[in-house]
Amino acid sequence: METTRMDLLVTLDEHYLPQLRVMLTSLRLSHPGVQCRVYLLHRSIPEERLAALESGLAGWGYQLVLIRVDEAVFQDAPVTDRYPQEMYYRLLAARFLPEELKRVLYLDPDTLVINSLLPLWELELDGHLFAAAAHTGKTEIANNVNRFRLGTEGDYYNSGVLLMDLERCRNEIHTEELFDYVSNHGDELILPDQDILNALYGGRVLAVDDFIWNYDARNFSNYLVRSMGEADLDWVMAHTAVLHFCGREKPWKKNYRRRFRVLYRHYMNLADKYLPEAGT
Repeated sequence: METTRMDLLVTLDEHYLPQLRVMLTSLRLSHPGVQCRVYLLHRSIPEERLAALESGLAGWGYQLVLIRVDEAVFQDAPVTDRYPQEMYYRLLAARFLPEELKRVLYLDPDTLVINSLLPLWELELDGHLFAAAAHTGKTEIANNVNRFRLGTEGDYYNSGVLLMDLERCRNEIHTEELFDYVSNHGDELILPDQDILNALYGGRVLAVDDFIWNYDARNFSNYLVRSMGEADLDWVMAHTAVLHFCGREKPWKKNYRRRFRVLYRHYMNLADKYLPEAGT
């Protein structure tokens, strides 16, 4: 049966609302005829900014479900300016999302959706908690370092795109276990939520192709070499579903000079047209 709706999860603070608008605009344009229910987990985004987003999405036929998270739950989690409290919400999302929801697709706001997500959304997880991609190739050295650092054997999965089996997550992911790990290994965590995902649940992740589902936009040349020249820009635009702008350099910043800058700016302009912020 053809899918007519996807359930999506985003977790962020108000500073990432502009990027969320861009991501959702790209998603909408890549999924004509598919309705989306967007769950937004947050702790303190002003109501007026959320109201503007909710109104804009309703105009598309999308539903925005707002869930305010109790900060006390995360009081022992390591938090920095670069890695805010909101990054942990995805790992415990099953705790906050409605019981009747069976699966959800998490997307980082620093992504563009340029082709259909439906094959990923419909993927059978076969007993796994998550489906995710590992960024290999140029980052294989980092993969090996992360295996040694975390004491794991598998690939180091990126947490920016996660298909989640919520029923299994409710039964198998326990807050106490997660925060015990944080308490015992907090000083070792570099990317806290991603490190925890790999250390505790890496063996429960179904690997998917990063070329398609979590393309690291920093590494175009590496993808081109790995594919023996096949994955050029035309191939990416035709086949890649999610472009992920990983790392500190971001395409909405004026000094960004990497590939896909123009594409991201194009979607920024479309977001201003189709999903404007309050007061614009």
